Amino acid sequence: MKTIFGPINSRRFGSSLGIDLSPALKQCNFDCLYCELAPSATTDMQKKVVEVSTIIAQLKEHLNDKIDVITITANGEPTLYPYLDELIDEINKIKNSTQTLILTNSATLVDEKVFNSLLKLDQVKLSLDAISQSVFKRIDRPHVGIEIKDIVQKVIDFSKAFKGKLFIEILFVHGLNDTEDEIKKLNEVLLKLDVARIDLGTIDRPPAYPVSGLSYKELHDASLLFESFLPIHIASRVHAEPNNSNYSDEEILNTLDKRPLTIDDINLLFDEKSKIRLEKLISSSKIVTKKVGNLEFFILNENEKRKRTK
Repeated sequence: MKTIFGPINSRRFGSSLGIDLSPALKQCNFDCLYCELAPSATTDMQKKVVEVSTIIAQLKEHLNDKIDVITITANGEPTLYPYLDELIDEINKIKNSTQTLILTNSATLVDEKVFNSLLKLDQVKLSLDAISQSVFKRIDRPHVGIEIKDIVQKVIDFSKAFKGKLFIEILFVHGLNDTEDEIKKLNEVLLKLDVARIDLGTIDRPPAYPVSGLSYKELHDASLLFESFLPIHIASRVHAEPNNSNYSDEEILNTLDKRPLTIDDINLLFDEKSKIRLEKLISSSKIVTKKVGNLEFFILNENEKRKRTK
């Protein structure tokens, strides 16, 4: 069974070589409404398991590829893989300067062994779609016994203990976790975390259940409900329609003060005259760039930011 795929070019993480820890079937402790895989019963353990030796042998065949990250993922939840700790140790022996990354729904952080295993990675992306148990159950449809309050506490603990780059992903579903009340609760938790970046996304592929995503404008409006100093990034653009509004110099500065933007965001929000104004503000050093992970953001320089806090 082939476990290695790619490399693929990820806008957020660079050139990524994937490891699928459940290549034969979906094995997950969630059955998310938005999942691109077909609905299936949840599980708290993998029943069909690939040997570590098989994965490492296949990985070695691809390590000569020019890659930025080795991404551990699965058709389902990768941290259900029973030999995860051993696998990470073996990857670390051969990866050289390549970064390691895992994409996880965060639920198994309550398992001390999984928690400690993930500390050995260079990058970790944790999902956190909701804080209210009722919303969490509706959107992520977790396995019996999984409580969001337990996950949240472990996400906080992990953010303090982890020495690598930590990313949080929130995936919004229309009418479920996009309310002001739920975003407020998410904001309160995010303020307790030490993270490199928070990615706001929505449904990009045909979902398992009849639910819909948010537009780019709705995602942008949602981003403004979070504290302005949080490292928010709008990751999804499948529903993006150019707004192309005219922004004055002051409106550009005020917008970037509230929320740093990438060039993709700017192309969607600004008209051509506004982009020219942006270039002049960059030339005058009122606006600078900051790289977070694989993404470059336009932000206010420190002097300009200080002026706005007086």
